[in-house]
Amino acid sequence: MTEIRNGASALSRRKVLRAGLGLALGSGALGAPMIRAAGRDTIRIGYIAPLSGLRAPFTVSTRHTLDVVRQALKDGLTVGGRTYDVEIIVKDCQSTPARSVQVGNELLLKDKPDIILVADAEAATAIGPIADARRVPTLSTFGPWQAWAFSRKYDPKKGFPYTFHFFFGADELGRAFPAMWDHLDTNHQIGALFADNDAGRVMSNPEIGFPPAFEEAGYTFASDTGLFRLDTDDFSTQIADFKRKGVDIVAGTAYENHMATFWNQAAQMGFQPKVCTIASGLLFPSSVTNLGDRGQGMSTEAWWTPEMPFTSSLTGQSAAEVAQAFEAAGKQQWTQPLGYEHALLEIGINALRTSSDPKDHDAVRDALANSRNETVVGTVDFAGSPLKSVGLTHTVGGQWQQAKAGAYRYQLQIVDNSTNPAVNVTADFMALNY
Repeated sequence: MTEIRNGASALSRRKVLRAGLGLALGSGALGAPMIRAAGRDTIRIGYIAPLSGLRAPFTVSTRHTLDVVRQALKDGLTVGGRTYDVEIIVKDCQSTPARSVQVGNELLLKDKPDIILVADAEAATAIGPIADARRVPTLSTFGPWQAWAFSRKYDPKKGFPYTFHFFFGADELGRAFPAMWDHLDTNHQIGALFADNDAGRVMSNPEIGFPPAFEEAGYTFASDTGLFRLDTDDFSTQIADFKRKGVDIVAGTAYENHMATFWNQAAQMGFQPKVCTIASGLLFPSSVTNLGDRGQGMSTEAWWTPEMPFTSSLTGQSAAEVAQAFEAAGKQQWTQPLGYEHALLEIGINALRTSSDPKDHDAVRDALANSRNETVVGTVDFAGSPLKSVGLTHTVGGQWQQAKAGAYRYQLQIVDNSTNPAVNVTADFMALNY
């Protein structure tokens, strides 16, 4: 069992390193020692994330974020005049549904958390039915809300009994991408690149995904060879069809390793689109720096950047200060999931704090359902949401451009804010430069 709990690792350091828990993610440890005050009860927070496996790039900042939150809670959490110690129990879902179910059961049956926080939409989908059945409040993020909801027969008027999710939707992403492209002169013909996962299936859906949103904006999928397998390492079929159809734009969703392979093969085959906009797989600095000079101009959604005008309700830090603290601690560039994992803990802790009893699952569930949180990623409103159990956030159009100064090669610029005017545009959108 891969687990780190309160600094007492269930594995030796050597075994932890082999297990891929990312101990090089920054200073501190995923499970820091907790000093309990005499006579205090303890609030237990379960935290599930893909610390290893295909989606591990989403958790580069997890160690740092947990260090920050533990420091903020070092004197305990006061609820209704009573102060509790707080224990955060971290589980690695290893980027697989089977492991997600396993660690979810471990938490529910062995650790008995008062709330579960899940930094992975696919893991949340896997453990959601278990959490609902065992009546444990669970909050997740890191994926379009439709991917989290509809695989579980979601009813927007009823929601789920104990499980909640916050993120933007595939529909909003489908509006944000064309809004960027409208700044350029293209033939409006798109080549589809969709991974065969929950997000890919939702984003490629002809009714609720990208196709209707793109068509409404005047863009067409001229080439669609279907979903590609996650273990694919050959995109020559897609690239050949893109060339044959003369597409100017490549769009879809993939992971970082897919993008490196696809873009290298595109160069080998002489395919030079004007735009390449990919969800998930171009989120991270490593995604583009690994491409060398050809990373310039790659575009994606901007979940969160230091430029956004939001503040943490937990630490009082601005978005810029959250990013600066991470860079100072880890000596590496900020990454978009940093903001959302911070907000995940903000909202979960606020639900515990505002409940009538943090040890009562129904009370915590009710506090979460009736919450409206001002977080480092913006407002997350469950109480006023038109979709039960869903807190809607926003995304904007982002593009990686050469940094004018500083230690890092590329910076993610906000190039269109049509879907969230509260965020300022920081640069003009540009075509890919070969």
